[in-house]
Amino acid sequence: MQEEKNTSIKPGHKAGFVNIVGNPNVGKSTLMNDLVGERVSIITSKAQTTRHRIMGIVNTPEYQIVFSDTPGVLAPKYKLQESMLGFSEGALTDADILLYVTDVVEDPVKNQAFLAKVAKETVPVLLVINKIDLLKGQGELEALVDRWKQILPNAEIFPTSATEHFNVTNLMQRIVSLLPESAPYFGKDALTDKPARFFVTEIIREKILLNYDKEVPYSSEVIVEKFDEKEGAIHIMAVIYVERDSQKAILIGKGGSRLKKVGIEARKDIETFFGKSVYLELFVKVEPNWRNRENKLRSFGYIE
Repeated sequence: MQEEKNTSIKPGHKAGFVNIVGNPNVGKSTLMNDLVGERVSIITSKAQTTRHRIMGIVNTPEYQIVFSDTPGVLAPKYKLQESMLGFSEGALTDADILLYVTDVVEDPVKNQAFLAKVAKETVPVLLVINKIDLLKGQGELEALVDRWKQILPNAEIFPTSATEHFNVTNLMQRIVSLLPESAPYFGKDALTDKPARFFVTEIIREKILLNYDKEVPYSSEVIVEKFDEKEGAIHIMAVIYVERDSQKAILIGKGGSRLKKVGIEARKDIETFFGKSVYLELFVKVEPNWRNRENKLRSFGYIE
């Protein structure tokens, strides 16, 4: 990634990369969206929602924070997941501040190998215990905090509830205080490093995750083949790739009904995101075993 610093920024300006890591389904994307104040990462109740490393940028006259949401850490079963783990491990190498997110449900020693790498970090580590609104009392929280102090003794602990915005302001204030002095890495009007097409694919993929079960969402990939933006409207043509004919049939549904539902829901969110009317066309194609094919993963942007 190429960073472009603006040397005209006033002295004392702070900037840095704050990378968010942790296991699947602990609320990393919800937390980042809350910290950034925009809907940058897709959020569903299903694991492995985030596949790419997604940056959300917060700008004020005094600082720039480049937040980075990463896929949940998991033992890879196929090449796509190997790439996803690579994004997460890469986040350990270029962070100015590391946010390790857990929650009150998961086993604290899950994925010990990754935790061991976090424990060796020399940059500040902020341990976020998310979803504390699910706890029954203060005693449960204190026990959880004590356990995490033993696992990551050098980390500062922040019990939070990202969905309730509890303690997120304090977390943000601590992040700002830890930022190094630096010129900004991106333009001060930037929200993310991703292009517009990327957010279209993420919104469509979110609707697939919400509307289908089992393997269909995890076997699906969305590619925008046409993004024709005019002053008041956008014409988008997107292809949803799946691995088998049976998945294609499920995705389309009887008479195209299920695909139509995905299209309607996605179009509404895309219109909200861009503030323009959208004409969205969706097509479904079969690409056998794409999650294990290096050439397809490269063309889909998972391998550089």
